[in-house]
Parts: sequence; structure tokens; C-alpha cells
Amino acid sequence: MHVRTLTGHLAAAALVLVSLPLLSGEAVAAGSPGAAPAAARVLTYDASGSAEFRSAVDRGAAIWNESVEGAELRPATAGQRADIRVLADDGWPRALTTSLGSGTVWIGRQAVNEGYDTVRISSHELGHILGLPDRKPGPCSSLMSGSSAGVPCTNPYPNAAERAEVENNFTGTAGSLAVAESVPVLVADRPGD
Repeated sequence: MHVRTLTGHLAAAALVLVSLPLLSGEAVAAGSPGAAPAAARVLTYDASGSAEFRSAVDRGAAIWNESVEGAELRPATAGQRADIRVLADDGWPRALTTSLGSGTVWIGRQAVNEGYDTVRISSHELGHILGLPDRKPGPCSSLMSGSSAGVPCTNPYPNAAERAEVENNFTGTAGSLAVAESVPVLVADRPGD
């Protein structure tokens, strides 16, 4: 009985700590100092259909892995059903999310032929799968500004606000709610859209 009560109190305390809002956009660690961080949600991706963009896709995934702790993008193993499918086509880059952390990304050759950076495209489209919307128009420092930052922009890294939003999607209350929803959303990143 005493263990059940103690466990209930600890669970309630953990819920309160997780529910606290972020202060000034900075991530706040819950729990005692030195406590192990929560495990990242592993998302697998299949880039076998990304043709000549395979290395850009792998680099885009690595950039997200360097940038956030709440989600980790890993290549799917042979025979494993991937959360994210990455394809190459002749259209404009876009992403179709089926739920937070899953969907399909197209690395469109049209944008590449116009001079847009392949790693930035990959990071940007994976950002949609991680729950980020387009933020157009925007500066080059914003990954989710996409094509509105112009062809000279090659920045493939999310800014602090984008990193914090993904962390919240996967470790905060917003992540729990978004996973429950399964409404496909197509994000086409054509200039002017």
C-alpha cells in the first residue's frame, strides 16, 4: 500500500514537471540534477528511393540528430517498415505527414535544377515530418523559411526556436497530442505557395 501511494505521488510529480511550460523558449530539464534524459523517439527512414540525393538525405537526418534530443532519425534496416519514406522525383520538394514522425518526403529535382541546396531541402522536408510548418517568408537563418530565403541560402540547420518546437513535439505535451492525431498533411514548398 505504501509503495502504491509513493508511486502515485511520484507519477503525479513527474506529470506536473513535464507539463511546465518552457521559459523564454529555452528547454528546461525536469527531475533531479544528473538524472538521465528521456530516451529519444527513434524514427526510421528509408532513403532507398532518393536516388542521387541519398547522401543529402543522410546528412539532413544527421543534422536533426545533432540538433535535437527528443527524436532520432535512423536508416531503416533491411525488411523493416520505415516511419519515413524519402523519394526523388522531377517535381518540387514536398512532404506528406501521416502523423508526427511519419510520412513521405520527396526531394524534387525542380528545386535542385533551379539551384537550391540538396542538404537544406532534405533538412527542411524532414522538419515537416518532425512537426514543423513552413515559415515564409523568412530569413536564411530559419530552416523552415524554405525557398523564400533564396537560392544562395544553403543553411541546413534549424534555429533555436525550430529546435525547441521539435523537442516539445517529441517530449512535451504537444507531442503526445500530435501522435494521437493521424490526419495526412501535404506541404508543398514551391516558391509563392
